[in-house]
Amino acid sequence: MFKSILVPIDLADTDLAKPAIAAAATLSKTWGSRIRLLNVLPMTPVMLAEYVPADFDEQQRQTSEEALAIIATESGIDSSLISAVVRQGGIYHEILEEAAAMKADLIVMTSHRPAMRTYFLGSNAGHVVRYAKCSVLVVRH
Repeated sequence: MFKSILVPIDLADTDLAKPAIAAAATLSKTWGSRIRLLNVLPMTPVMLAEYVPADFDEQQRQTSEEALAIIATESGIDSSLISAVVRQGGIYHEILEEAAAMKADLIVMTSHRPAMRTYFLGSNAGHVVRYAKCSVLVVRH
């Protein structure tokens, strides 16, 4: 049913991602799905550009790629079925763009329990659920 699954991961809180990775692993075993782990790096604000090294964005990308490789290895998912990508930009926008680019059948992501601020401002998971063109599984943490 699901041949291509996208799993967005916040590397600042990898414990939050564990339930989503576990759910994706189970789905992959059931349907032989391909899984793509995604980390979205924020854009460096223009105001800070002169204060960071010239290769700051590249260093961040490399660090994120290495962290995703470790997560992929530790996931227990067959290495031929899992890949990772790092994008830069707005979180929910880049999740939706990657899902479209890879023709994802499903996005599996975790979300914190709703707080009062998310009812008014929204959350990344909420935006993805509203605007994704594929199914979205939100795993509560």
